[in-house]
Amino acid sequence: MAKKNSKNIDKQPMFFSSFNYKIIGIAIFLIITGFTAMYMENEIDGFISLFISPIMVMSGYVIVIFAILKHNRGEQEESSQPS
Repeated sequence: MAKKNSKNIDKQPMFFSSFNYKIIGIAIFLIITGFTAMYMENEIDGFISLFISPIMVMSGYVIVIFAILKHNRGEQEESSQPS
């Protein structure tokens, strides 16, 4: 069997851009902060654990979905054109 040379393999562009990864990182931080705030309050009927934390967690999940669906069209067009 012939070995594949790694130099001959065309490098495919990454699916996500650095912008997407930054947005996903912010969203993960928001989700972790929301769950931590729920844990830290230690009250069942507390204001933070009932209102603020669920909003933070849900907005984090929405931002993750946005970051996954967002495509940077200008960067993708530049990489698809042959040189």
